[in-house]
Order: sequence, then C-alpha cells, then structure tokens
Amino acid sequence: MRSTGPVSRIGRSLVAVTATAAAGAVTALSLGVSPAAAAPTDMTAPRPGDSCTAADLGTRHPYIKTTEVSPTITHFKGWYVTEGTTGQQTVSTDTTTVIAVSVGLNDTIETSFAVEALSNVKATVGLDVKLEYTSTSKESNSVTWNLTQPGYYGFYKGTKKVTGTYGSLNCNRAQQDDGRWALEWTEGPGGGSFTTFTTLEEGAVRCQDSVPADSIMARAQALLDCGSAAVKADHPAGAVAQTVQQKPDRPAQHPAPTSGTSTELPRATGHSARAALDCSAEAYKIAVPGKPLSWGAPLLADDGVRLRPSTIFSAHLDNWRLCNVTERNGVIEASLWNWGNGGCATIAEQNAATERALLMTVPCAEDDLQRFYIYRDVPGSSKIGVQNKYTGSMMGYDRYADGEFIRQYSSGRQDGTGTFDLTGV
Repeated sequence: MRSTGPVSRIGRSLVAVTATAAAGAVTALSLGVSPAAAAPTDMTAPRPGDSCTAADLGTRHPYIKTTEVSPTITHFKGWYVTEGTTGQQTVSTDTTTVIAVSVGLNDTIETSFAVEALSNVKATVGLDVKLEYTSTSKESNSVTWNLTQPGYYGFYKGTKKVTGTYGSLNCNRAQQDDGRWALEWTEGPGGGSFTTFTTLEEGAVRCQDSVPADSIMARAQALLDCGSAAVKADHPAGAVAQTVQQKPDRPAQHPAPTSGTSTELPRATGHSARAALDCSAEAYKIAVPGKPLSWGAPLLADDGVRLRPSTIFSAHLDNWRLCNVTERNGVIEASLWNWGNGGCATIAEQNAATERALLMTVPCAEDDLQRFYIYRDVPGSSKIGVQNKYTGSMMGYDRYADGEFIRQYSSGRQDGTGTFDLTGV
C-alpha cells in the first residue's frame, strides 16, 4: 500500500504538478469549431482556446459541438369531415413519438452543468427550448380546431426536436508557440449528447393544403397518406384507420438511473479487489491557497473529507500521495491515497449523480470513482483544480471553515473555492 517504487516515472509527473522549472512541455489542444458545429453565441460562455485564470482551475463549462433541429410529430389522428360535420371539433390524438429532455443519460436536469448546457443550446440554435426535464408525453393529446371545409384532416401536435453533442471545457495550462505558458479553456474529459424540444404546436391539416416545406405541419400532412384508395373513397365522418406510417412509434423510454450514476462518463468498475497502488514517495497537502486549512481525511468510514488545520496532531490525515499516475494532454490522472487512514478518496457510488455529494475515503480499488483529474496552473504555481473521473464533477467547498466538507459540484465553484494548492510536505 505504501510502495514508493518505481518512483522515477511518477516523480517526473509530480515535478510537473509542483510546477518546477523542469516541468515538461505540454502541447496545447487545438479545438476549433467548424461552422456546422458552432459554439454558443453567448459571448460570456467560454470557448476552446479562450484564456482563463487560476480561479477557474476548479470549474468547468459545457460547450455545444453540434446541433440538429428536426420538426417532429408527437401526437396524430386522421379524421374525416363530411358536409354538415364542419365547425369546431375536439379530437383525441394518438401518441406517435415521445421526446424527453436529457443531457447525457441524465434526465433530472438538476445540476448546474446540465442547465448551462441546455442554455447554451438555446443560444446556439436561437430557439426557445426546454431547459428542465419534461417530456412530450406529459402534454394533453386533445386537439380542438375550427373546421370550415369538409375533407380528410390530420389533427396533430408537434414540436422542433433539438439534438446534438456537447463537450466539457476545463481550465488548464498550455504551452504557447513561443514557449511561454498560459491558462486556457481546453476540452477535458466528459461530454455526450443532449435532447430538448420547443413548445408544442397543434393544428389540423388537409391533403390539399399548401404548407411550408420541412415544417411541423408538413410532417403532419405526410402522415395523411393522401394517395391511398381508402382516403379517396366515401367515408363517414370521424376517425380514419391508421396507415402504416401513422402507427405510433414505440414510446421513448428514459434510461433508468443506475445507482445515481452520472451519465457523461464511463461506468465505474467494481469494488471486488483492493488495488495494489504504485504511489509516489512524495506526500502532499491539498490546501486552500494562502490559508491554513487543507483536505483532512476522516477516521470514521461514514464521515467525509473536511477542511482541517494541519498540526502535529493531524496524524498524517492531511497528507496525500498520488498513485497510479498517468498524464494525457497535460492533465494528470491519479488516485489520491491518504497516508493517515490508508484509504483512497472517492465519491460514494449511490451519490455519484448527486450535486454537493461528499468526498469520502474507502479501501482502494480499481474504480473510476476513485480516480481524479488534476488541472494545473502555469509552472511556478502550485494551484490546481480537482475533478472526479467518473462523475465529471469538480471538488470544492461551500464556505471556508474548520470542519467544512469537501464536496462535488457539476460545474465547480464559480467563486474560486474549487482552486487548491498542491504542496509537498
């Protein structure tokens, strides 16, 4: 558990963590966005390559990579109107398609990251889309319309379905062409797809009506099957039997939450075996910059990591080692092993999707819930941001106080309280 070798490979990575003059070069990411995958039009939203500050190391933001808008019929009923049956009609339609709002596989839309992602979608496509969890199946299927002419009608409800992909921006150091270092918003781990929709519209349309191409009304008209012999024949007033294309799709089912798992990142592995960690010889404090409190591991299994003062009585509970260290695109990934209680930092699996869930320590295992990304300030500074690999959330705290818990926040703490100092003991 306290193995310190081989140290040479890990030592080289940790030299970079402490930002000495011997830090290795990191190639800056090139994340240009094509016109077909435009970034949000809101100029306050960060975009890849924008500059950031050390206070942003503990934060992250979504950015929209691609979008697609498609008119979609959600409710439909074919209805034949004869002479003498015109006027106001109320028709109960059948559900054809269910659209539900989601970000990744997360359909709760309760975290700040998911809400910000949908807000960026709204700015990108210029449509008033849903910013909270809802589904078209929650809408009434009744359509009331005033009909002035006899004919074969399609009563419908429809919307513009908006889908696409998003990425996650984190603040990290990047080396410039002239060799200098700077902090930039770069694409970090965590991304996925989203679905939302605009307000439902309803109406009635006939085969002979002239409608705008690729509109919701045109999609409804296409469901009428206007060329069928059954439609051309005499027909009593009322519902028309569904054609093949009118038959409802299988309703879209929301994926059931799996133990509260965040949906943007891969499935966590099991806890079946205690990991044999390759840990660095160096121990570190993860401290609030310029202040005496730092991360202190708990003695009790059901307690969380808290801000604590470092004293001679800390019993190494404030000392952490980085284990199984890897580095990719300038971002370190490591397990955080506590010298005092021998456990690894983690977010409890049942709380993985919970905003403000506590950071805890458990027996070490091969588990993405126990893996963390470390974002670093420019060389010469020890400031870092810490992100859980599985949940995608950043570590921070609600207020600076002795005994305050370290928690996860989907977008980090925008007031800078997610930036820490990683200093050698």
